[in-house]
Amino acid sequence: MKLNKLVQAFALAGLSTQVFAQDTAQQTDTMATDAKVERIRVTGSSIKRTSVEGDLPITVFSRADIDAAGITSAEQLLLQMNIAGNSSDNLASNGGIVSEEQRGNNGVSGANLRGQGADATLVLLNGRRVATHGLKGRAVDLNSIPFAALERVEVLRDGASAVYGTDAIGGVINFITKSDYTGAEVSTFVDHTEAGGGNIYRTNLLLGTGDINKDGWNVFGTLSYKKNEVLAGNDRAFSNTFQPERGLSPDTRGTPFATVFNRGSSQPNLIGTGLVDPRDGQSVTAINILDLPGGAGCENGGANMGPYSDQLWSSASSRYACAWDYPAAARIQQPQESLDFIGRATFKLSEDHLATLEFVASEVDVSKAFEPYQISPGSTFGPSTWYPSTGASYDRIYNALEGYFGAAQLNYGEAIAYRWRCMTCGGREIETTTSAYRLLASLEGVIAGWDYNAGISRASSESDSVLGDGYYFTDKLQQVLGSGLIDPFLLPGQNQSAAGLSALNAASARGVQLYGGESIMTQIDATLSGEIPFELSGGNIMMAVGTDLRREEFKFNGDQRAEMRPVFLAPFDNANVLDKVSRDIKAVFAEVYLPVLDNLDVTLASRYDKYDGFGSSTNPKISFSFRPIEQLMFRGAYSTGFKVPSFNQLFNGVTESQYTGLDLADPATCPSGVADETIAGCSRIQPVEIFGGKEDLSPEESEQKSFGFVVVPVDYFNFSIDWWEIERTDTIRSAPRDVLIENYNLFTDNWIRDGQGQIVAIDRRYINSGGTLTRGIELDANLTGELAGGNWKVNLNGSYIDTFKTKGIDSLPYSENLVGEYVRYFNLPLKWKHTLNFSYVLGDWSHSLTQLYRDGYNDELPVSVRNGSFVPAQWDPKVDTYITYNYSVTYKAIDNLSLTFGIKNLLDEDPPFTAHQNDFAAGAAWEPRVADPRGRAYTLLLEYKFM
Repeated sequence: MKLNKLVQAFALAGLSTQVFAQDTAQQTDTMATDAKVERIRVTGSSIKRTSVEGDLPITVFSRADIDAAGITSAEQLLLQMNIAGNSSDNLASNGGIVSEEQRGNNGVSGANLRGQGADATLVLLNGRRVATHGLKGRAVDLNSIPFAALERVEVLRDGASAVYGTDAIGGVINFITKSDYTGAEVSTFVDHTEAGGGNIYRTNLLLGTGDINKDGWNVFGTLSYKKNEVLAGNDRAFSNTFQPERGLSPDTRGTPFATVFNRGSSQPNLIGTGLVDPRDGQSVTAINILDLPGGAGCENGGANMGPYSDQLWSSASSRYACAWDYPAAARIQQPQESLDFIGRATFKLSEDHLATLEFVASEVDVSKAFEPYQISPGSTFGPSTWYPSTGASYDRIYNALEGYFGAAQLNYGEAIAYRWRCMTCGGREIETTTSAYRLLASLEGVIAGWDYNAGISRASSESDSVLGDGYYFTDKLQQVLGSGLIDPFLLPGQNQSAAGLSALNAASARGVQLYGGESIMTQIDATLSGEIPFELSGGNIMMAVGTDLRREEFKFNGDQRAEMRPVFLAPFDNANVLDKVSRDIKAVFAEVYLPVLDNLDVTLASRYDKYDGFGSSTNPKISFSFRPIEQLMFRGAYSTGFKVPSFNQLFNGVTESQYTGLDLADPATCPSGVADETIAGCSRIQPVEIFGGKEDLSPEESEQKSFGFVVVPVDYFNFSIDWWEIERTDTIRSAPRDVLIENYNLFTDNWIRDGQGQIVAIDRRYINSGGTLTRGIELDANLTGELAGGNWKVNLNGSYIDTFKTKGIDSLPYSENLVGEYVRYFNLPLKWKHTLNFSYVLGDWSHSLTQLYRDGYNDELPVSVRNGSFVPAQWDPKVDTYITYNYSVTYKAIDNLSLTFGIKNLLDEDPPFTAHQNDFAAGAAWEPRVADPRGRAYTLLLEYKFM
C-alpha cells in the first residue's frame, strides 16, 4: 500500500496523523510481509477492526507528545486541549469561591469536553469506567489517573451513549496504559518556574518481566510520586485587584487594620448611627482612620491594603474605608502530593486466549486555602464582642475620628463596632485526602473467529476533608474577641499580646473532620465482535453485541465532629448525609458496521440502559464515511445521549439560606422581581431560599450531530474540518432564581407564602428545566517535509465555537448567544482556540515549538458600569487574547538514556487582565479557566532504561 494511501486511511479513521506518522512506515513494512493485520478496539466502538478502518473522530496523544509538551498530569493535558471547555475544573479555578454546584469538590480536577461539564464527559481507564470522586460522586477525579504509566490518550470528539451509556455527551477520554512491559525503567521530571513558586516534581519506577509469547505470561508494575508546590497570588504581580482605574477593586472593608463600622444597632457605639462628613454633609458609616484626610494612608495598614473604591462599588458612605486584596491572598495553585501504582499480570491461556489481572491505586493529598477570616463582631456575635473602650488603641481611634469629625458626633466611652481581617488567625485550610483503586479481572480472545472481551471490576474513590489552620470554634472565638485580648487595630510591626495569642490558639479547630464520602462501582461487562456471514459491495458486515451490569454506591458522612460545636465559617454539610445509597444498572448494546459500497461505510449502534429508580433509556447512533475519490472523505454522525441524576441531586437533604440581597421583590405584584420602593407592589423581600435533592428527577437528554470532511491531496499534506452540534434538554440544576421570576406563572408553587400571602421562602431544589445549545467547528491540518537531512512537520489544531445558548424552560426560545461573553462559574465559551506546532527531527535530536492561542472575550461589567453611576477611566470591556509559546528538545544518543529539556511560556506572557467580580469566581485580575499563572518555567525529563 502506498504511503499516501496509508496517511489517508489514518485520516479517514479520524486519527491524528501527527501522532501516527512514525507508525505509518512501520505498518507499511508489516503489511508487505504479513497479510494478517491485527485488529484493535478504538475508543467509541465495540467492534475490533484493523487500525486503518473506521470513521470515528478521534484525537490521539502519544506518550512522546505528552512528554515533549512537559505535561505531567491529566489536568495539564486538558488545559492544553482545544476541545476542552473552559470551566472550573482545575485546581486553580476551583481553589477559591465557587457556586453551590461545585462546593465539596476539594482537590478535584475534571475532564470537560466541548463545554458540557465534567459530569457529562465520560472518563475511561483502559476502556472501562472508574469510580467517580468520593466527595460528590458526580465526576471522575483526573488526579487519580496513573498518568506516568500512560501509553497514549484517545479522545472521542463525539457523543457515545449508544456505546457507553450515561455521561458520554461531550465526548469520551480514554486513558490507556501499557499492556505489558519487560525490563526496568526509571524517570524523573522537574518543572521549575522562573519567578518562583508552583514548582512540580515527578519520579517514576517501572519494572516488568516475562515474555507473553515465549513464557506465556508477563507481569509489570509502575510506581509514581508527584508533588506540586504551592503558588500564592502574592507571588505574581499580575494577581492584584487594586486596579480601580480599570474597573477592579476588592469589595471588602475587612482589613488587617480594622475599619470602624456602624452596624445599625439600636445599642450605642462609638460612631452611633453614622457620622456626617464636614465637607459636604453626607453620611459616613465605614471609616478607616488611615484613609481620613491627613491620615497615614491605607497602604500603611498592612500588606495587600489599599483604599476602598466607593465610586466603583457605588457606596459613598464608605468613602473613607480601606480594602484588602483578599483575591490576591488566595492560592493560585493548590499544593498537591500524589502516589499512584498500577500492576498488571497477563497470562496466555492458549494461542487465542489471554487472562489479565490489573490493579490500579492512588492516594492524592491536596490543601485548599481561603483567605483569613473577615470578622464583623457586631453582626456575627453581637455587641458584646465590640472592641472595649479602654487602652491605647481605643484612644488612637477616637482621637483620629475627633480630629476630623469633631467630638460632638462621637460617643466617647462606648465600644467600637468594626470589621477586621484577622491576619493573626491565619489562612483557612481544608486538607483533603483521596484514596482510589480499581481491581479488574478480564478474559479476552477469539472463539470461532469472533473476538470476545469480558471483565469484572471493583472500583472505589474515598475522600476525607479535614480542617487545617485558620478555623476556630465559634464559642471560643467569641470569648476571645469579647475579652479584649485581641487587638484589631495594630499597625505593621506591632504584635498581639502573648495572652491574646494563647487564647486564640486554644480556640483552634485544626484537625476537625469536615466531611467524607466514598463512591463505589462494581461492574461486569462482556463484548463479542466479529464478521457475520453476509457481504455487501464493500466487504463483510461486522457487528458487536455486549452487556454491562453495574452497581453504583455512594455514601457521604457529613459532619463527623466528636462535639457538635460550630466552627466559625466552616463549610460543614451535615444536611446532605447519605448512608450508602445505591442503584443497579443493566444494559445491552449492539453495533453493526455496514460496508455498503467500496467507498461508503455506515455504522449503526444502539444501547438500552435500565436504572433502578427512574426507568430506562434507549440511545441510537448512526455514522457514515463516504470517499468519492481517493483524496476526499466525508463523514458524519447523529446520536442521542443521556445523563442520569447524581446521588446528590436525588437525595441531598434540604438546606435553607437567608437571601440577604436588597434587590428582590414579589414577582406576583412586581413582574420584574426587582425591588423599587417607589413602585407599588415592588417592596423589598428577603425570604429564605431552600436547596436540596429531589427523588423525582429525570435524566437529562441530548442530541448530537456532526458532519465533516477530510482532504488528503498529497502525501505530505492533509486537513480535516468537522462541524458539530449538541443540544441538551431537561437539564438538571438548582432552580435558577431568574427563571422562577420570569416564569412565575409556571412556578407559583416554588414561592412559599404565609397565611397573609407574604413570601417567606423560595423552593430552589433541583429541577429538570430548560437546556443548552452548542455548535462549533474543529480543524486539524498537517504538513510535512524534509530539511537539511531531517524531517519537519507543522500541525494546526483549532476549535471554533459558533453558538452557546441556554434557556430556562423547554418551551421558551434560547437566550442570546453567549460565545465570547463572560459567564460565571461554569463554561466560559471562547470563540476560537488553537495549537500550532512545529517539530523537527534530525538524528538523535527532536525539537518542538508550540503556540497556544486562546481568544479574548467581553469582560463582566463592573457594578458602577452596570448601574450607570461611574465608568473607570481605563475601563476596557474586552479581555485580550492569551498567546503563549512552549519549546522542547529531546536527545537520545546516549544508550538507554533519554533527555528532554523544555521551556514553557517562552516569552513569559502574563495572563490578560480581567475585571470579573472576585466574590463569584477565582482569580485576582486574571482568569484561571483560561490562563496559566506560573509564567516562564524550565522542565527537564530524564528517562533511563536498564537492559
